[in-house]
Parts: sequence; structure tokens; C-alpha cells
Amino acid sequence: MRPLLIALPAILAASAASPAQRRPFGLDDVLRFKEVSQLQLAPDGAWVAYEVDAADLEEDTHVSQVWMTSWDGMQHLQLTSGKHGGKRPRFSPDGRFLAFLSARGEDDDAPDQVWLLSRAGGEARQLTEVGGNVEAFEWSPDGKRLVLVVHDADPEALAKKERKVNARGKEKTRSPIVVDRYQFKWDEEGYLGNRRRRLFLFDVEGRKAEALESGPQDDGSPAWSPDGGTLAFASKRGGDPDRHWNWDVYTIEARAGAQPRSVTSFAGADAGGWGPLASEGAGPVFSPDGRSLAYLCFADASFERLFYDTALLAVSPASGGEPVLLTAGLDRPIQAPRWSIDGRHLYFTLEDDRSVQLARVAAAGGKIERLTERGAVVKDLALGRDGRVALIVTRGTQPAEVFALEGKTLRPLSRQNEAWLAELDLATVEELDVKSPDGMPIGAMLTKPAGFAAGRRYPLLLYVHGGPTAQDQHEFDTWAQAFAGAGYLVVQPNYRGSSGRGYDFARAIFGNWGDKEVKDVLAAVDALVDKGLADPNRLGILGWSYGGMMTNYTIAADGRFKAAASGAGIANQLTGYGTDQYVVQYENELGPPWKGIERYLASSQPFFHADRIKTPTLFMCGEKDFNVPLVNSEQMYQALRSLGRDTQLVIYPGQHHSLTTPSYQRDRIQRYLAWFGKYLAQ
Repeated sequence: MRPLLIALPAILAASAASPAQRRPFGLDDVLRFKEVSQLQLAPDGAWVAYEVDAADLEEDTHVSQVWMTSWDGMQHLQLTSGKHGGKRPRFSPDGRFLAFLSARGEDDDAPDQVWLLSRAGGEARQLTEVGGNVEAFEWSPDGKRLVLVVHDADPEALAKKERKVNARGKEKTRSPIVVDRYQFKWDEEGYLGNRRRRLFLFDVEGRKAEALESGPQDDGSPAWSPDGGTLAFASKRGGDPDRHWNWDVYTIEARAGAQPRSVTSFAGADAGGWGPLASEGAGPVFSPDGRSLAYLCFADASFERLFYDTALLAVSPASGGEPVLLTAGLDRPIQAPRWSIDGRHLYFTLEDDRSVQLARVAAAGGKIERLTERGAVVKDLALGRDGRVALIVTRGTQPAEVFALEGKTLRPLSRQNEAWLAELDLATVEELDVKSPDGMPIGAMLTKPAGFAAGRRYPLLLYVHGGPTAQDQHEFDTWAQAFAGAGYLVVQPNYRGSSGRGYDFARAIFGNWGDKEVKDVLAAVDALVDKGLADPNRLGILGWSYGGMMTNYTIAADGRFKAAASGAGIANQLTGYGTDQYVVQYENELGPPWKGIERYLASSQPFFHADRIKTPTLFMCGEKDFNVPLVNSEQMYQALRSLGRDTQLVIYPGQHHSLTTPSYQRDRIQRYLAWFGKYLAQ
């Protein structure tokens, strides 16, 4: 736990490899990448704290550690260490302490609690010990209290600790799982039951936690008023919360037993998400004078916009009243609103066609200013009391790092990946613009192998993103680099359904999955073949989640691909209904199966017309995936195996929708390379 000081010259010396000594991105490099997140500026602006996630190969897990970098970028301190590490650093208002979350304890399944580290030195000490998992926390302005977001303890985990063994020393039988909710399962959380996320007030000196209120609702995204007397938060209440989207902003006096008051009355989502979680990047945030609240909201209350809508930046009086929508004409996703220190502007990140920029708008309304250039992705921001701006930024050939924004110049502060990158001859990443057959412009990212030779045709991998409301963008992508390092040209199209192009572009696939998207991704392949860059006889396709689903749709519609890899995808929507976490979307876009079986069949062509698929296909999935459960991959594997096609199914034990075990992450890329190498070799 003692801070580790690293001086800049040591980092530069470690990264002095000459260009001639650099090598292609290899399989093992997938696990050498360090992810930087959770940015925090010290109150005096002299230091920046952040979280660094890296693979622990010995323990075969990922561990996050807390780091600090001085504002001049010359000093780098690792503040936590060990297998439990630390995450989500938060400076105390006076700057004397740094609090963070960690799951230290004798039990490997111990929940996250708040730990406190004095900046004067010494070991960190555990601060909270509440009966549940602390998912987030914020300091009060006077530093005497914390507000905690606590996820109720898992009853089964508690019972396991207390469960007695029988006379033969065997553990007693588990209790039945009782399900009585409409939305009854969620990936990684499992069967939801009645566990909720609640707000607690924690007295730092007395080390006492009190629930702010009780009830069956989920609360999240808490923010303190400047005077410390009030908390604002997001909550979904009224009726059956699983059946509506009505998140609202509430305020409550910062004392146990106080009664919350609704600030917003819109019937749609204010500062919330679509599942059981409040969206942390949606607000609410108090203005510096405490009179206003900024948050993200949606323009329409209907479920029809739920999965494709674009959030708006809203400002409401803290006492309640009609909001002012500051980005109503933008039609682009925004995130992470922050007030300027003088309260005159609101800063936020703005997603727009393969880039994410820092932007701001006057609190009174007006023109939106873009403060960073296109060609990069801003992943987080922090504003200092003296006007300093710190950002986490990534590009196609640069992993996310911390930067100081000075004018429009980004000055590096952290260098977590610098020494490693100095070893590599990375692939180049650029934009590709094509047109779908109906004339719709489609943007894509194109990754070319290092040493790309004009006039030569390369084997091409069509790498399709999930979501679908996400985008491939100017950010460091280890998969694309690994494929390019093996000699492949990699194209990542933002098909209709993707974000970054506005609501109409995203919603174009509503209730009609696997149609326009297939035409869009094939347009990118056609363009690269026509340009003489891609070898038409060596084409592969892969994707995970909706990307796996798109892989299934595409190989069922087009036989040109010599190999495919479908990860955590679905091909039979009838199987998805009731077995995954998307019941709201099924009933909203396709209707209940008993009222519209034709729509389900139409959206399930890859399974019900599996005999059309000739492409050798590798299927993969996590054993415990509740997002797109394993049964979907099993069905497609069984269908192709029954037809005598070349196919394989790989199941990752204990994994959910996202693979988190490093050895499995490496194994997945290794299997991709082996599968495509088998069918796309010269």
C-alpha cells in the first residue's frame, strides 16, 4: 500500500527502443494493455488521480490500482498494490486524503468498501463496513460525510457463509431461487430477486452508516449540493419499475429519515438508464450556486425510443420546474455533464461519427463549442477549481492516457503504456467512407497492417461491433491490432443501428434486425475489394454480442466469407424471449410471441434457414452469460453440425457476457487467429 514514486526519466529510458527494433503486435500483447479510467483532479489542481486496470497473469485475473500524476507530468505515484488493488479514487475536499474502493479481506468474495489513504503517508485503512457492496461514493463538501451507493448483499452469498454442514461434512442444499419480477435476470447479477441499490450516509469520524431511506426502489448517481445540506439522485419509482422507463431526479435533505422530493416530472428517463442501474454519466449535478441541477434526459417517454434515443442535456431549478434543454438541436449522444467553476458553462463529451469530443455550452443556452479535434475519443473529464481541464483520451494507435487540455493542445500526463508501445510497430488506423446500396453513407474504421504495401491485396476481416447502439471509433482496439499484426486488413463499419449518427440512423433497424445492417457491412467489404485492397477470396467475418448476431445474419445472407466467428450471438429470437435480459425490447419491437410469431420468425432467419449457411463458423460464449445466453450459440452450433458444416463451439467456464479472465481473453484471440488462419491462408 505504500506509494511507489516513478520519475519521468525512468519511463523515458525504458521506452528508448529504436524503430528498427520494433515488432508487430502479437498475441501476448493483448494482455499487456493497461486501461486508464476514473479521472479525478486534486482540489489544488497539483495532482491527478486515476485508475489503472491491468492483467495479473499469475492470478489470472484483472486488478485495478490507484495512481496519481503531478500536473507537470514529471512524477507518477502508484498508491495501491496487491491482488485486491483499488479503484474509483476520490480526493477529500481539503485534499488531505484520497478514498477509494477495494475488496480487501480474508474472503475472496468480500464486497467493495471505502478505504482511506492519507496523502501525508502511511497505510490505507478501511473506512466503511456496510452490509453490501459499495458501488460508488462521493464526499460531502465539508469532508465529514460520504454518500454511498450500496447494492444489497446477495442472500445466497450470506447464506453460504453461515450455512452449516451436515453430519457427513457436506454442505447443505441451497435454498430455491424464487422469481417474481417482470425483469428477473441481468448479466453478472444473475437472478435479480429483490436486491436493490440504496443510498447511505456515512459519518467519517464516527464511522457510522445510515440508510437515507428504505423502499423497493433502486437509487443511484448521488450528488451533494454545495452547502452539503441536500443530495440529488436518480430513482425509478411508481407502479412496477420493471415495466416503465420513468427515471426521475429527486432531492432529499442529507439526513436519515428525510423525505425525497421529485425535481422532474417527465414520464420518460431523467438521469437514468434502461435496466436496473442508474446511468452514472447522466447526472444529476448541482450548479456551483446550488440553484440548478444539470442531468441527461430523453425527449420521448415511449419505449419505442428506448434503445435508440439520444440523450439531451437538461437544466432544471433545484427546487423543481420546467427544464431547459440545452442540446435539443444536437441529435448526438452526450455524456458526463460537468459545471464550470463559475457556473457559466456546462462541459460534456459529445459522440459524433467515429470521434468523441469535449464540448461545452453556455448554461443559459447557445451555440455548442467543440473543444477538442476529431480523430480521437475523450473517455472522461475532470475540471479543476482554477479552470484546469484533465481528460482521458485515446486514439487508434494510442491507448487511453491522462492529458492536460491547454487551449486545444493535449499535454500528456500519464504514460502507463508508453514503454510497451515503444516495442511495437503498430498497424495504422484510418477512416473509410462508403455508401450502402440504397445510398446511405456508412462510416467505418480501417486498420492496415504495419508496412502496408499499396497494390497488394490482403486477407480481410470484417469485424462487427456489438450494441447495436455503439460505434467503432478512433480508439485503441487490441483485437484490431492483433489481427493486423497477423497480416489481416481489418474493417469495422458503423452500420445502421449504430450511435454517433443521430436518432434516425440508430432507429432505422427498429423491429427489423439483420436487414439494413447486413447491406451496410457488406458495402464496406465491396468497397475494399473494388479498391484493390482486399482479396475477395480471403474474406472472414467476426463479432461479439450484436456483432455475433450480425455475423449470423451475414453468413446466412451471403456466402462469400471463407470463415466466420460468432461470439455470444443469437439467431433465434424465440429462444431469446424469457431466457435473456431483453424482454422489454422484444415486446416493444416484435411484440409478445403469441401476438406476432411472424415477426419473430422473420428476425430469426439464420436459425430457421441454417441450411443456407456454408461458411465454416466458430461459436463462442461465456457459460454464465445472461445477456445473450449460451443456448443461442449452442443452437446455431447444433444446426450447423447437424448439416455437416465445419463448425466448433467454445464455452468459457464461469464467464458472463464479457470475458474477464485473462487466460480466456488470450485464448479467444488465439482461436480467432487459428480459425481464420486455417481458411484464409494463401
